[in-house]
Amino acid sequence: MQRAVISANKRTTIRFEELNQKKFRTPLILGIGLLVLQQLSGINGILFYASSIFKAAGLTNSDLATCALGVIQVCIKAGRRILLIISAAGMTLSLLAVTVVFFLKDSMSHDSDMYYILSMVSLVALVAYVIAFSFGMGAIPWIIMSEILPVSIKSLAGSFATLANWLTSFGITMTANLLLSWSAGGPYSSASLFSSIRL
Repeated sequence: MQRAVISANKRTTIRFEELNQKKFRTPLILGIGLLVLQQLSGINGILFYASSIFKAAGLTNSDLATCALGVIQVCIKAGRRILLIISAAGMTLSLLAVTVVFFLKDSMSHDSDMYYILSMVSLVALVAYVIAFSFGMGAIPWIIMSEILPVSIKSLAGSFATLANWLTSFGITMTANLLLSWSAGGPYSSASLFSSIRL
């Protein structure tokens, strides 16, 4: 590592062609892949539209539930591979629960007890989703990316990976509202699929 740091300090410019070298290609693809999958799990779509989601689930105080999600996300931050597996499994299961709830609630009366129970299940499942995301998928891909990229290309490759992450986030955020209006439960099943890919 000391040799890598010394050689990196000697060179000040990095060319784009260097990123296409075989020795750099795999870590770069892994770093970009992890960060893109992080966004494809739908976290920003859910967080940005949490109030609308809770309203659609039948919760009367959707703003309070949205604030609770934010508080939980701040409170939960924790080794690595096991956390990624637990995180991906928790995200997949909670999103599948939300999917089932939204498909079931469409066939029920808004005044029934079962409708209220399903609303609470969707709230608990979305809170579980945010907790599971915060356990692993929120931070660990950034850590892994910084560790697998060689020091000599870390700044340029990290910039590409971050760009891929935020472009994917932009795409998810811009399409989330459209998808939610198209099908209340459909987007959650897609996000659960991307969450399960990491398992």
